Amino acid sequence: MQRSPLKSTTVLGAALALGAGLVLAACAPQESNSAASSAAAPTSAATMAASSAPAIDPCAPENLTTVEAGKLTIGTDSPAYPPYFVDDDPSNGEGFESAVAYAVAEGLGFAPQDVIWTVVPFNSSYAPGEKTFDFDINQISVTPERAEVVDFSDGYYTVNQAVVALKNSPIAKATSLTELKGATLGAQVGTTSLDFITSVVQPSNDPQVFNDTNDAKNAMQNGQIDGIVVDLPTALYITAVEIPEGSIIGQFPAQEGGEQFGMLFEKGNPLVGCVNQVLQGMSASGELQAIQEQWLVGDIAPYFKD
Repeated sequence: MQRSPLKSTTVLGAALALGAGLVLAACAPQESNSAASSAAAPTSAATMAASSAPAIDPCAPENLTTVEAGKLTIGTDSPAYPPYFVDDDPSNGEGFESAVAYAVAEGLGFAPQDVIWTVVPFNSSYAPGEKTFDFDINQISVTPERAEVVDFSDGYYTVNQAVVALKNSPIAKATSLTELKGATLGAQVGTTSLDFITSVVQPSNDPQVFNDTNDAKNAMQNGQIDGIVVDLPTALYITAVEIPEGSIIGQFPAQEGGEQFGMLFEKGNPLVGCVNQVLQGMSASGELQAIQEQWLVGDIAPYFKD
Protein backbone atom coordinates (compact mmCIF):
# COMPACT_ATOMS: atom_id res chain seq x y z
CA MET A 1 0.00 0.00 0.00
CA GLN A 2 1.35 3.46 -0.89
CA ARG A 3 2.26 5.73 2.06
CA SER A 4 0.54 9.10 2.13
CA PRO A 5 3.00 12.03 1.62
CA LEU A 6 1.08 14.17 4.14
CA LYS A 7 1.33 11.62 6.88
CA SER A 8 5.07 11.15 6.29
CA THR A 9 5.66 14.89 6.51
CA THR A 10 3.70 15.14 9.78
CA VAL A 11 5.66 12.34 11.41
CA LEU A 12 8.96 13.82 10.29
CA GLY A 13 8.00 17.21 11.71
CA ALA A 14 7.07 15.71 15.05
CA ALA A 15 10.34 13.84 15.20
CA LEU A 16 12.32 16.98 14.44
CA ALA A 17 10.39 18.92 17.12
CA LEU A 18 11.04 16.21 19.68
CA GLY A 19 14.72 16.19 18.85
CA ALA A 20 14.98 19.95 19.19
CA GLY A 21 13.24 19.76 22.56
CA LEU A 22 15.70 17.18 23.80
CA VAL A 23 18.65 19.31 22.64
CA LEU A 24 17.25 22.39 24.36
CA ALA A 25 16.58 20.45 27.54
CA ALA A 26 20.12 19.12 27.52
CA CYS A 27 21.51 22.63 27.10
CA ALA A 28 19.29 24.26 29.77
CA PRO A 29 21.00 25.34 33.10
CA GLN A 30 20.82 22.66 35.85
CA GLU A 31 19.39 24.44 38.93
CA SER A 32 18.81 21.60 41.34
CA ASN A 33 22.31 21.20 42.89
CA SER A 34 23.32 24.87 42.71
CA ALA A 35 19.97 26.02 44.09
CA ALA A 36 20.23 23.55 46.96
CA SER A 37 23.75 24.75 47.69
CA SER A 38 22.62 28.37 47.64
CA ALA A 39 19.73 27.59 49.94
CA ALA A 40 22.03 25.75 52.35
CA ALA A 41 24.62 28.52 52.43
CA PRO A 42 22.71 30.88 54.78
CA THR A 43 22.14 28.02 57.24
CA SER A 44 25.85 27.14 57.26
CA ALA A 45 26.81 30.80 57.72
CA ALA A 46 24.39 31.14 60.63
CA THR A 47 25.80 28.02 62.25
CA MET A 48 29.35 29.30 61.87
CA ALA A 49 28.39 32.69 63.28
CA ALA A 50 26.70 31.08 66.26
CA SER A 51 29.70 28.86 66.99
CA SER A 52 32.12 31.78 66.77
CA ALA A 53 30.02 34.07 69.03
CA PRO A 54 31.73 34.78 72.38
CA ALA A 55 30.38 32.82 75.36
CA ILE A 56 28.34 34.78 77.87
CA ASP A 57 30.39 35.65 80.97
CA PRO A 58 28.14 35.06 84.02
CA CYS A 59 30.49 37.21 86.12
CA ALA A 60 30.34 40.28 83.90
CA PRO A 61 28.75 43.15 85.87
CA GLU A 62 25.74 43.32 83.56
CA ASN A 63 25.04 39.61 84.09
CA LEU A 64 25.22 39.53 87.89
CA THR A 65 21.99 39.05 89.81
CA THR A 66 22.02 41.04 93.06
CA VAL A 67 19.48 41.98 95.72
CA GLU A 68 19.24 45.44 94.16
CA ALA A 69 19.99 45.77 90.47
CA GLY A 70 23.25 47.59 89.81
CA LYS A 71 24.17 47.58 93.51
CA LEU A 72 26.09 45.22 95.80
CA THR A 73 24.51 44.80 99.24
CA ILE A 74 26.91 43.66 101.97
CA GLY A 75 25.90 42.66 105.48
CA THR A 76 27.80 42.88 108.78
CA ASP A 77 27.00 43.24 112.46
CA SER A 78 26.75 46.40 114.56
CA PRO A 79 28.80 47.56 116.31
CA ALA A 80 31.55 46.77 113.83
CA TYR A 81 34.78 46.40 115.80
CA PRO A 82 38.35 47.26 114.85
CA PRO A 83 40.60 46.15 113.30
CA TYR A 84 37.98 44.68 110.96
CA PHE A 85 36.20 48.02 110.70
CA VAL A 86 37.13 51.50 111.86
CA ASP A 87 34.90 53.98 113.71
CA ASP A 88 31.99 51.50 113.52
CA ASP A 89 31.56 52.55 109.89
CA PRO A 90 31.92 49.74 107.31
CA SER A 91 31.37 52.19 104.46
CA ASN A 92 34.64 54.09 104.99
CA GLY A 93 36.77 51.31 103.49
CA GLU A 94 39.01 51.18 106.57
CA GLY A 95 39.71 48.05 108.56
CA PHE A 96 40.53 44.56 107.32
CA GLU A 97 37.07 43.34 106.35
CA SER A 98 35.88 46.66 105.00
CA ALA A 99 38.97 46.83 102.78
CA VAL A 100 38.51 43.24 101.59
CA ALA A 101 34.83 43.87 100.86
CA TYR A 102 35.53 46.92 98.72
CA ALA A 103 38.33 45.13 96.88
CA VAL A 104 35.95 42.27 96.05
CA ALA A 105 33.26 44.77 94.99
CA GLU A 106 35.74 46.42 92.64
CA GLY A 107 36.72 43.04 91.22
CA LEU A 108 33.05 42.34 90.48
CA GLY A 109 32.73 45.68 88.70
CA PHE A 110 30.99 47.76 91.38
CA ALA A 111 32.15 51.28 92.18
CA PRO A 112 32.35 52.27 95.88
CA GLN A 113 29.18 54.34 95.57
CA ASP A 114 27.34 51.22 94.35
CA VAL A 115 28.04 49.33 97.58
CA ILE A 116 25.24 49.26 100.17
CA TRP A 117 25.87 48.12 103.77
CA THR A 118 23.15 46.57 105.88
CA VAL A 119 23.15 45.50 109.54
CA VAL A 120 22.94 41.73 110.05
CA PRO A 121 23.28 40.29 113.58
CA PHE A 122 26.00 37.64 113.64
CA ASN A 123 23.81 34.75 114.79
CA SER A 124 21.13 35.40 112.19
CA SER A 125 23.58 35.65 109.31
CA TYR A 126 23.96 31.88 108.96
CA ALA A 127 20.33 31.01 109.69
CA PRO A 128 18.62 29.21 106.79
CA GLY A 129 16.35 31.11 104.43
CA GLU A 130 16.24 34.08 102.11
CA LYS A 131 18.85 36.80 102.65
CA THR A 132 18.55 40.57 102.43
CA PHE A 133 22.20 40.85 101.37
CA ASP A 134 24.39 39.60 98.54
CA PHE A 135 27.04 38.45 100.97
CA ASP A 136 27.88 38.94 104.66
CA ILE A 137 31.40 39.56 105.95
CA ASN A 138 31.72 39.38 109.73
CA GLN A 139 34.53 37.05 110.91
CA ILE A 140 32.29 34.08 110.14
CA SER A 141 34.13 30.78 110.38
CA VAL A 142 33.40 28.26 107.66
CA THR A 143 31.99 25.11 109.26
CA PRO A 144 30.30 22.02 107.78
CA GLU A 145 27.20 22.63 109.92
CA ARG A 146 26.73 26.18 108.64
CA ALA A 147 27.48 25.13 105.06
CA GLU A 148 24.41 22.89 105.13
CA VAL A 149 22.07 25.90 105.03
CA VAL A 150 24.22 28.71 103.58
CA ASP A 151 27.05 28.96 101.07
CA PHE A 152 30.54 30.28 101.74
CA SER A 153 33.20 31.81 99.55
CA ASP A 154 36.74 30.56 99.61
CA GLY A 155 38.49 31.65 102.78
CA TYR A 156 39.73 35.22 102.75
CA TYR A 157 41.58 34.81 106.07
CA THR A 158 43.13 31.82 107.83
CA VAL A 159 42.95 32.31 111.60
CA ASN A 160 46.27 32.69 113.39
CA GLN A 161 47.03 31.88 117.02
CA ALA A 162 48.21 34.69 119.28
CA VAL A 163 49.50 35.28 122.81
CA VAL A 164 47.77 37.79 125.08
CA ALA A 165 49.44 39.05 128.28
CA LEU A 166 49.15 41.93 130.71
CA LYS A 167 51.54 44.79 130.14
CA ASN A 168 53.43 43.96 133.33
CA SER A 169 53.77 40.25 132.49
CA PRO A 170 57.24 38.63 132.36
CA ILE A 171 56.62 37.92 128.67
CA ALA A 172 55.21 41.35 127.84
CA LYS A 173 58.23 42.20 125.66
CA ALA A 174 58.78 38.76 124.14
CA THR A 175 59.37 38.88 120.40
CA SER A 176 60.37 35.30 119.65
CA LEU A 177 59.22 31.76 120.26
CA THR A 178 62.36 31.13 122.28
CA GLU A 179 61.35 33.78 124.81
CA LEU A 180 58.11 31.91 125.47
CA LYS A 181 59.82 28.64 126.40
CA GLY A 182 59.95 29.47 130.11
CA ALA A 183 56.47 30.97 130.32
CA THR A 184 53.40 29.49 131.96
CA LEU A 185 50.66 29.74 129.36
CA GLY A 186 46.97 28.94 129.58
CA ALA A 187 44.26 27.95 127.11
CA GLN A 188 40.75 26.56 127.03
CA VAL A 189 40.40 22.78 127.07
CA GLY A 190 39.82 21.07 123.73
CA THR A 191 40.87 24.04 121.60
CA THR A 192 43.37 24.40 118.80
CA SER A 193 45.02 27.03 121.01
CA LEU A 194 45.88 24.39 123.61
CA ASP A 195 47.18 22.08 120.90
CA PHE A 196 49.29 24.95 119.59
CA ILE A 197 50.98 25.43 122.97
CA THR A 198 51.98 21.79 123.24
CA SER A 199 52.92 21.18 119.60
CA VAL A 200 54.43 24.50 118.49
CA VAL A 201 55.44 26.59 121.51
CA GLN A 202 56.48 23.55 123.57
CA PRO A 203 57.21 25.49 126.80
CA SER A 204 59.18 23.93 129.65
CA ASN A 205 56.16 24.43 131.95
CA ASP A 206 53.00 22.43 131.34
CA PRO A 207 50.18 24.63 130.05
CA GLN A 208 47.33 25.48 132.40
CA VAL A 209 44.04 24.16 131.06
CA PHE A 210 40.73 25.94 131.72
CA ASN A 211 37.09 25.12 131.15
CA ASP A 212 36.57 28.23 129.07
CA THR A 213 38.35 31.37 127.93
CA ASN A 214 36.78 33.45 130.71
CA ASP A 215 38.51 31.28 133.34
CA ALA A 216 41.78 31.65 131.46
CA LYS A 217 41.42 35.43 131.36
CA ASN A 218 40.69 35.55 135.09
CA ALA A 219 43.75 33.44 135.83
CA MET A 220 45.89 35.81 133.77
CA GLN A 221 44.51 38.87 135.55
CA ASN A 222 45.15 37.19 138.93
CA GLY A 223 48.78 36.51 138.03
CA GLN A 224 48.38 32.71 137.97
CA ILE A 225 49.69 32.46 134.41
CA ASP A 226 51.92 34.67 132.26
CA GLY A 227 49.60 34.79 129.30
CA ILE A 228 46.93 32.99 127.32
CA VAL A 229 46.92 31.58 123.80
CA VAL A 230 43.79 32.26 121.74
CA ASP A 231 42.99 32.79 118.09
CA LEU A 232 43.85 36.25 116.83
CA PRO A 233 40.23 37.46 116.40
CA THR A 234 39.56 36.58 120.05
CA ALA A 235 42.81 38.23 121.11
CA LEU A 236 41.82 41.41 119.30
CA TYR A 237 38.43 41.48 121.02
CA ILE A 238 39.91 40.75 124.47
CA THR A 239 42.44 43.57 124.26
CA ALA A 240 40.10 46.07 122.61
CA VAL A 241 36.98 45.50 124.70
CA GLU A 242 37.41 43.18 127.68
CA ILE A 243 40.92 43.73 129.05
CA PRO A 244 42.29 47.04 127.74
CA GLU A 245 45.33 46.68 130.02
CA GLY A 246 46.25 43.55 128.11
CA SER A 247 48.08 43.43 124.80
CA ILE A 248 48.80 41.00 122.00
CA ILE A 249 52.43 40.02 122.52
CA GLY A 250 52.63 38.40 119.12
CA GLN A 251 50.97 36.11 116.64
CA PHE A 252 52.11 33.03 114.77
CA PRO A 253 51.85 32.49 111.02
CA ALA A 254 48.72 30.66 109.95
CA GLN A 255 48.91 26.89 109.90
CA GLU A 256 47.82 24.87 106.88
CA GLY A 257 44.31 23.53 107.31
CA GLY A 258 43.49 26.13 109.96
CA GLU A 259 40.13 27.74 110.63
CA GLN A 260 39.05 30.13 107.89
CA PHE A 261 36.73 33.09 107.57
CA GLY A 262 34.52 33.11 104.50
CA MET A 263 31.95 35.43 103.00
CA LEU A 264 28.44 34.07 103.57
CA PHE A 265 25.73 33.79 100.89
CA GLU A 266 22.18 32.57 100.60
CA LYS A 267 22.19 28.88 99.67
CA GLY A 268 22.50 28.43 95.92
CA ASN A 269 23.53 32.02 95.16
CA PRO A 270 25.50 31.95 91.84
CA LEU A 271 27.46 35.01 92.98
CA VAL A 272 29.69 32.69 95.05
CA GLY A 273 31.64 31.53 92.00
CA CYS A 274 32.25 35.09 90.83
CA VAL A 275 33.46 36.20 94.28
CA ASN A 276 35.80 33.19 94.38
CA GLN A 277 37.30 34.26 91.05
CA VAL A 278 38.00 37.70 92.50
CA LEU A 279 39.49 36.27 95.71
CA GLN A 280 41.74 33.94 93.74
CA GLY A 281 43.02 36.89 91.73
CA MET A 282 43.60 38.94 94.89
CA SER A 283 45.49 36.04 96.45
CA ALA A 284 47.64 35.47 93.37
CA SER A 285 48.52 39.17 93.06
CA GLY A 286 49.37 39.52 96.77
CA GLU A 287 46.62 42.09 97.32
CA LEU A 288 44.82 39.97 99.92
CA GLN A 289 48.00 39.44 101.94
CA ALA A 290 48.82 43.15 101.72
CA ILE A 291 45.43 44.07 103.20
CA GLN A 292 45.99 41.57 106.00
CA GLU A 293 49.46 42.96 106.71
CA GLN A 294 48.06 46.47 106.84
CA TRP A 295 45.25 45.80 109.30
CA LEU A 296 46.00 42.61 111.22
CA VAL A 297 49.73 42.70 111.80
CA GLY A 298 52.08 45.62 112.46
CA ASP A 299 52.14 47.15 115.93
CA ILE A 300 48.75 45.74 116.84
CA ALA A 301 49.87 42.10 116.58
CA PRO A 302 53.45 41.56 115.34
CA TYR A 303 54.63 38.14 114.21
CA PHE A 304 56.97 36.24 116.49
CA LYS A 305 60.40 36.01 114.88
CA ASP A 306 60.73 32.26 115.12
